This record gives sequence, structure tokens and C-alpha cells, in this order.
Amino acid sequence: MNAVAPGPYWTALQVTGGQPPEKVVTFGQDTPLGRPGQPAEIAPVYVLLASAEASDVTGQVYGASSGRGQP
Repeated sequence: MNAVAPGPYWTALQVTGGQPPEKVVTFGQDTPLGRPGQPAEIAPVYVLLASAEASDVTGQVYGASSGRGQP
């Protein structure tokens, strides 16, 4: 089994209850890229894991966090 550890990524949830309104303005600015990721930027990770190219990939966690390392 594999996993994707995303964040922060901009989604519709950010403006519909994912973040308090005052946090939306600065959401993702604390990453090295200075912005949250977009869904189109993380989609290739999921596509790769669902493809035949990843048939022998197992036990991996793919961190996709706009350049921010794990705490």
C-alpha cells in the first residue's frame, strides 16, 4: 500500500469551511514556494500510483507539500 501526504493544497474546501476566513488570505504562504499547491500539481502523483509504472512500488509515502519538509 502507498500513500500521498499532501498539504497545503488549495481546494474548494478552503473557502467553504476548511479554513477560518482570516486564514484563507495567508493559506500556504509559509511554504518554500510561498503559496499553496494547486490540485493539478498533485494529480500526477495519484496518476503515477494508479499506473502500471508503479506496479512494483509498495510501502511508500509521497510527500507533496509545496516544498515544506515534515515537521
